[in-house]
Amino acid sequence: MNNFYVSCEQVFNPKLWDKAVVVLSNNDGCAISRSDRAKMLGIKMGAPWFQIKDKFNKGEVITLSSNFWLYADMSNRVVNTLALYSPQREAYSIDESFLDLSGFGSKDLTHYGKEIKRTILQWTGLPVCVGIGSTKTLAKLANHCAKKRPHYVGVCNFNALSTQTIDDILTSLPVNEVWGIGSRLASKLNGLGVHTVLDLKQAHSRTMRDKFSIVMARTIAELNGVSCIKLEEVSPPKQNIASTRSFGLPVTTLQSLAETVTLYTSRAAEKARKQQSHASAA
Repeated sequence: MNNFYVSCEQVFNPKLWDKAVVVLSNNDGCAISRSDRAKMLGIKMGAPWFQIKDKFNKGEVITLSSNFWLYADMSNRVVNTLALYSPQREAYSIDESFLDLSGFGSKDLTHYGKEIKRTILQWTGLPVCVGIGSTKTLAKLANHCAKKRPHYVGVCNFNALSTQTIDDILTSLPVNEVWGIGSRLASKLNGLGVHTVLDLKQAHSRTMRDKFSIVMARTIAELNGVSCIKLEEVSPPKQNIASTRSFGLPVTTLQSLAETVTLYTSRAAEKARKQQSHASAA
C-alpha cells in the first residue's frame, strides 16, 4: 500500500488529496508517513518534526497525529480483500502482504495484478502497487519498480520480462534496495565491489556466505530465482519486542518522563502477552 498512513487519512478526508501531508509518530515526534507532495518537499522518513517544521510556510504542509486503530482496521480490510485472490497469504506488515500465485500458471498474472490493484482501490479507497516475481526477494524488487517507474502503472511482473530486461533493471538499482540489505551492510558490500543489485546477484554465493552469513547466500539464491524464503501464513513469535517513540516536545520533569516510559513499557508488555511470550530477564 502506498504512503499507507497518509492514504488512510485521505480516504476519510478527500480534501487532503494532492496536498503535502505528513503523519507523525506518537506524541507528534517524527514523520512516519508522507504524501508524494510532502516527499517532493524533501521531508525524509523519520525526520523529527520540531527540527524541520520552521522550513515551511504556514499551511504548506498538513501534519496529522497518527491513528493506529484506523490504520489497523484499513489494513485488515485489504487483507480480507486479498483472500479472494489466493488461498495462501502472508501479512508481512501493516501495509504489505505476500500472495502465493504458484498455482496460477494459466492466468495472465500482470492482468491479475491489475485486477487486485483495481479491486482494493474500489473497495477501500487505498492505492496499492503490485510486484510479481518467482521469489519473495524478486517480488519485493518488482514492487519497487511498480512504485517508482510510472510506465508499469503500478503493476510490475518480473515473470513476464526477459532475463536481460530484469538484469538491466537490477543494474540500475543500488544494492541497498534488496530486501534485508540495510545501509551498514550495503557499505560493507560496496567495499567488496558490490554496488548494484545485479552485482549481488552475480556474486559467488559460497564466498559471500563465508564473509557474511547463510542469509546472504539465500538472498543471492533468491535473486537468481531460487525460492529460499517460505511464505509464512502465521507469523512466528517475535524474539524482540520494542515500543519506541520520539517525544513531540522536550520533557523537562522526571514525573512526565516516568509516566511516558511506563506507558510505552505497558504497550510492549501487551504485545508480548498477545503472542504468549515471556521476558528472559526483568
